[in-house]
Amino acid sequence: MKPSDTTAPNTGFDASALQELRPEQQLGKTALLLAVVCVAAWIANIVHGAPLHQALPGMLLLYVMVMIGLLIGRFAPFYLPSVAWVSLISIVMTLPFFPGNGWIVGQLAHVNFLAVVTPVLAYAGLALTGREFTMFRQTGWKLVIVSLLVFTGTFVASAFIAHLII
Repeated sequence: MKPSDTTAPNTGFDASALQELRPEQQLGKTALLLAVVCVAAWIANIVHGAPLHQALPGMLLLYVMVMIGLLIGRFAPFYLPSVAWVSLISIVMTLPFFPGNGWIVGQLAHVNFLAVVTPVLAYAGLALTGREFTMFRQTGWKLVIVSLLVFTGTFVASAFIAHLII
């Protein structure tokens, strides 16, 4: 594939094609896939021991927060990754001054987030495509070293801070 002016830097892929694959550009597909993931996470919440009916409002709130973040990411006048928009929406909705935050936090308390991330991480591991492997091969062994150092530094710093606080 010959790089062109629209080629994404360091990837060899067409930037416009990559942009069309973003979740906020395909809201219908993303909403459906997210609903399936939420149902799987909701059922996985049984492992935690919470009754399904208790976790349902919290799962619906998570779904709504993610969809609002994706909608904002789609129509915002400037680019910010979808995960940032979703995080900002979730943070704002749980701040003390947000109307109904007590109810929102109470409903989210019934959701075991470890149970929620398990199917998501399983899917992420299975969803690696040839494009990701090609990008990984192009970045080389230096990425592995940097990643290990970042992960180790983050873990050690988190453990240190937790030790100071507790």
